[in-house]
Amino acid sequence: MRVLFVLLFLLTAGFFAFMQWGGMLTGAPKNGQQQAALNPEKIKLLDRSPAKQMAASAVLPLQSAPVLSATLAASAPAPAVVALASSAPVVTQVSAPPVPAVNATAAKAVAVKTCMEWGEFSGTDLERSEKELADLKLGSQLGRRTVEYASGYWVYIPPLSGKEAVNKKIAEIRAAGLSDFYVVRDSRQWYNAISLGVFKTEEAAKSFQGFVHKKGLRTAKVGERKRKLKFTVFVISNVDATLAARLSALRKNFAHSELKKVPCAD
Repeated sequence: MRVLFVLLFLLTAGFFAFMQWGGMLTGAPKNGQQQAALNPEKIKLLDRSPAKQMAASAVLPLQSAPVLSATLAASAPAPAVVALASSAPVVTQVSAPPVPAVNATAAKAVAVKTCMEWGEFSGTDLERSEKELADLKLGSQLGRRTVEYASGYWVYIPPLSGKEAVNKKIAEIRAAGLSDFYVVRDSRQWYNAISLGVFKTEEAAKSFQGFVHKKGLRTAKVGERKRKLKFTVFVISNVDATLAARLSALRKNFAHSELKKVPCAD
């Protein structure tokens, strides 16, 4: 009897407990009722899936390229679009370096021709310089001009007694290697004198006198000329560095000559 009473008590207590806390143990029915009671009037259904929303939000920053953004949003999932947007290289247009302008002054300097003058020559020096320039075969590059002076100096053989003496002295002059000379016939004072060369300065005349003395013409003298003297100046055009060097070397053989650059004639 006691055992039956105890069993009945336990069954009653268990039923009471199940009725009181059984919903918490199972969870599903009661939880479903609570979810159903969550303000259904405030719930709105979305017409786009979360994936499309993510794609749209990822494409928004690329508004500078609307065509590309629309294509990516329509044809690729959101993660792919994000990857393209973050990894696309930034193309920077590199402009070519500016071409330096040609210096007009430098270009003009290159185009300018170089011309030189060499002189002044007369007598034997003129003959020698002509031979030296002929060896350079300058052709049309070589020209000449004449310079006149009211007075100057000359190296001469004093007037001789007659034609026989003149002819004998001419033979000696030619034997000494001189060919540019003349016999004075137009002056009573200097008649039958022989001019060996005329010079602009006394220094140049004395230098040539020393030269002919070494050749054996010991009677040659230096005198001042009171009449107009003519000298030759050579003009060389289109002179390059090589030609300039050769002309400079030639000038050393003519102690009283001058070699200089001059403006070229148009």
